[in-house]
Amino acid sequence: MTTMTMIEAINFTLRKEMERDQRVICIGEDIGKNGGVFRATDGLQALFGEERVVDTPIAESAIVGTAVGMASRGLRPVAEIQFFGFIYEAMDQMVAQAARLRFRSGGTMQAPMVVRAPFGGGVRTPELHSDSLEGLFLHSPGMKVVMPSNAYDAKGLLTSAIRDNDPVLFLEPMKLYRAFKQEVPTEDYCIEIGKANVLKEGEDLTIITWGPTVPLVSKVVEQWEKQTNTSVELIDLRTISPIDEETILASVQKTGRAIIVHEAVKTGGPGAEISALINEKALFHLTAPIIRVTGFDTPYPVPSVEDEWLPNANRIIQGIKEVFAH
Repeated sequence: MTTMTMIEAINFTLRKEMERDQRVICIGEDIGKNGGVFRATDGLQALFGEERVVDTPIAESAIVGTAVGMASRGLRPVAEIQFFGFIYEAMDQMVAQAARLRFRSGGTMQAPMVVRAPFGGGVRTPELHSDSLEGLFLHSPGMKVVMPSNAYDAKGLLTSAIRDNDPVLFLEPMKLYRAFKQEVPTEDYCIEIGKANVLKEGEDLTIITWGPTVPLVSKVVEQWEKQTNTSVELIDLRTISPIDEETILASVQKTGRAIIVHEAVKTGGPGAEISALINEKALFHLTAPIIRVTGFDTPYPVPSVEDEWLPNANRIIQGIKEVFAH
């Protein structure tokens, strides 16, 4: 057991998986000698050589296309997209090739690959660097989408993603890379993809969130409960594809109220899918409408208004008050 930041846990996991399995290869822009823009691959090329930690041109479609070819031929590539907002150039390779390979081949081929990308707000980035675009891939059957919120989960989920026989999009909140340290076992462990984590049990309200908003929501819940006689159940979804329906429905059936918090824009976002799931399968357990606290339906804003665009404590508390007003 040792203490790690999230970025340290990711680097540690990549190294351990490369040591364990010679088929694991890292590929991406500046990931070799430079160790990646956030140093997620720092030191790996020195350990494993240029054939297993491959610096590429600035061409996202080529990075992911190469990874698809590697995966279809028995390797387990981990491709890095430098920032998630650059993913559009690689969507054809991810959605039309990697995600469909098993289906298209009648189960005779597979694409065991991971696409890693930093994302999320709160760090004052230029345009296209902070966008939360996970909803685009929620709509892509065959692609798993994982979003850890802490170092422990990052290690266990990335281990599972690398060992998975299907393509996994692994999204890493930039704001949380070095925000805090956490005790993380150095021994091997996996966290099941598609299994949410109930961070805190409660009786009166369910809040569902994931990725960069988890620490914020945790603080808001703590503050709310100190001021009221209500208790909140907090779920870190961890994976938005597949969604852990069982955990969500069991919680909402118990509490009768639900709020969904995410950084992605509201319309067509993951919160809409979760809301639909609750309405379809737990409607008669609800005592109030489902509330979504999200980004707004605009492009990600300039840094000067970023704090107002993102879900913040005031907006979350307003959502809680609204749900309890019914």
